[in-house]
Amino acid sequence: MPEHLPPAIQTISERLQQFIATELLPREASLATSEAVPAEMQAAVREASRQAGFFQMTQPAEFGGNPADTLTLTVIREALAAANTRLGHLVLGPGPGILHSASGDLKSRYLDPVMAGEKRGAFGFTEPDSAPRPTWGVLDGDNLTVNGQKSYVTGGATADFVSVLVNLENPAGEKLGTAMVVVDRRDPGVILDREFTSMEGGGHVSMVFRDVQVPAWRMIGKPGEGMPRALGNIGNVRLMVSAQATGMCQWVIEFVEQHLRAPHRTGSPLGEREGVRLRYADMRIETYAARSMLYRTARLVDSGENSVNETIATKVFCTEVAGRVVDSAVQLVGGQALVSGHPLEALYRQVRSFRLIEGASDLLRINLVKGKLELDKGRL
Repeated sequence: MPEHLPPAIQTISERLQQFIATELLPREASLATSEAVPAEMQAAVREASRQAGFFQMTQPAEFGGNPADTLTLTVIREALAAANTRLGHLVLGPGPGILHSASGDLKSRYLDPVMAGEKRGAFGFTEPDSAPRPTWGVLDGDNLTVNGQKSYVTGGATADFVSVLVNLENPAGEKLGTAMVVVDRRDPGVILDREFTSMEGGGHVSMVFRDVQVPAWRMIGKPGEGMPRALGNIGNVRLMVSAQATGMCQWVIEFVEQHLRAPHRTGSPLGEREGVRLRYADMRIETYAARSMLYRTARLVDSGENSVNETIATKVFCTEVAGRVVDSAVQLVGGQALVSGHPLEALYRQVRSFRLIEGASDLLRINLVKGKLELDKGRL
């Protein structure tokens, strides 16, 4: 664990390690590699996490939560990824996400049910390359008519609603800015155009909106606030992915270390070879740098300073390091690491998606430079 963490966070980290050892890993060991996690086991892990006090750390106090700061959540998310268990995502409860400031009907009909576990939402942001124009909505009094398409809605097949980024205009065609709009899956005109699975196993849909009538109270905030709200939500997810990436690196490095120390058919452990040591050294060096960046950025976020560019830099660096670490591990372990069911094979597929989700690496690089040259944001 990076040094100089407050004693309270160190205590949480120690409790979490005990929770992983007693609650997660034994259950994981009882599952076959290809077996889906049974619903009863999922419920049991969530309840154990509630009893241990972790589940509530992503939830607002008004919903009975005990929200943790960014640094604490970073420690937790990294440790769960380092455990490399399919049960890790069940430990932290659902947060309000982009609905965090919802009030009135939007709160009672969508945010409250999400926090109670009665509804699930998805995030509609990515536009298809072939779209004639980005998803738009015509705001006429208390009614909003939405048209367009979102091409990569993760979890959209099972979501009850989608928070959609919409370009607003009035009936005369005048631009009103962007808005985040809650579109219910049951609304007439909402069409699941295509359902697909990405190589790491995630489920996604392409969703079409044809003259979908949405009451104006389902706008999250005011016209013009859509993109800032979307980017604020994305920023939180980017740091979460960064923590998952560095946690993955830690698990992979430990796995490779055991492989390098083990007897080998050549008569001596692979770890005695200079070329192998050089590759393994790079894995450790890059992971050390990635974790240092991750924890510095988490502290910046908690300070309240503008940290958009730092979060971008962290997401790009940590996910690309994870890609190189996993790739090196596969090279050192050899062909068995590519066999379906091998832990490195699964991580190899998963880690490639990290460089695309919540902003492809090169797009983020462009945004980072724009943030500095045009907005004078960011630091070294």
